[in-house]
Amino acid sequence: MILKKPLDRRSLLKGAGTAALGLGATSLLPARRAGAQPTELNMLSWYGHAEPDAIGEFEAQFNVTINKKYYVGGDQMLALLAQSPPGTYDVILTDREYVVQLVAADMIEKLDPEDYPIDDFFPEFQNMPGHWQGDDLYSVMLRFGYLGLSYNEEALAGLDVSSYGVMWDDALIAKVGHFDWHLPNFGCVSLYQGNEDPFNLNQAQWDALAESTFSLKPQVAGFFDYGGVLSSLRSGQVLAIPGIGDWITGVLRREGAPVATVVPDEGGLLWAESLSIGKGSSRPELARDFIQYMLSPAGQVRTATLDAYPALLPTRAGWAALQDADSAEAKRQGMVLNGPNALDLLRQNRIKLRALPVQQSLEDWNDAWSRYKNI
Repeated sequence: MILKKPLDRRSLLKGAGTAALGLGATSLLPARRAGAQPTELNMLSWYGHAEPDAIGEFEAQFNVTINKKYYVGGDQMLALLAQSPPGTYDVILTDREYVVQLVAADMIEKLDPEDYPIDDFFPEFQNMPGHWQGDDLYSVMLRFGYLGLSYNEEALAGLDVSSYGVMWDDALIAKVGHFDWHLPNFGCVSLYQGNEDPFNLNQAQWDALAESTFSLKPQVAGFFDYGGVLSSLRSGQVLAIPGIGDWITGVLRREGAPVATVVPDEGGLLWAESLSIGKGSSRPELARDFIQYMLSPAGQVRTATLDAYPALLPTRAGWAALQDADSAEAKRQGMVLNGPNALDLLRQNRIKLRALPVQQSLEDWNDAWSRYKNI
């Protein structure tokens, strides 16, 4: 996506609308400040990334306390940053597609590629769109996953879940749920509409997408946050949800719930979470150390098996470390270096990058989502 004009904090706030394992490899990272008072590092991220299962080892090794601020959805993240003075957050974990907005608004620092294991990334992720502006790097990919259709295997056993069209089946009246964020939902319906580039829509395509989405409303049981998605799928309140993936169903399957995620014939979306250093951070070296830790084999294993939600890894060393640490989980997620694996769907062009709208504004999509919710 190419921005037509630079964004400042005011325009970002407007665009956001109302959405206002201890592995040996960690010993290669330098410990610091032993015996001193803990240093604080401020982090803005999705839920779960600053919990003890994710960052406890880093905090202990570096004598650091990570202060966390969680958000839900990119629009809320933009609003929080637009309202915060530079230097408020040392580390920012954001969805890949929003990095270009943060660069344009001068909210994150330029990174030195030599500080990070870019060469260890699978080729598909070494030049991730949005992370680079020319030869300048601003963010590094931490984890990713695929979005498609998540569903109750027992309740939908007699239905064809190979197409998003199943959501309009009479058996799913008032049984479809939505994760309350417009990008993944509109993106999946856009794929169902046959749009090769699901986020780059002319006016006719955008109108058709809105019409198709709005026609789904009689099927909808509700709009949920992260916890609500988990509980509604677990309880059977909803039987199908578009635009989510194993980051939800993987958590529920740990509990034995009969749920799964499929990438329908029309395709799926790739979500990716990325780490950046906040503009004006007073601790840029420590922020760099944190990002290096999360991209180390130990950090990669921890983020793949995050209690909050699992994910796929972009690094070869991460896949190898997960195989050694938890071969069952590596196999479940398809992170095996020999034979068929999780990258096959991407390499078969069945997965498109989740992105920001190109021909409409974020505000346009957010307004349409609000209208849909209030029908």
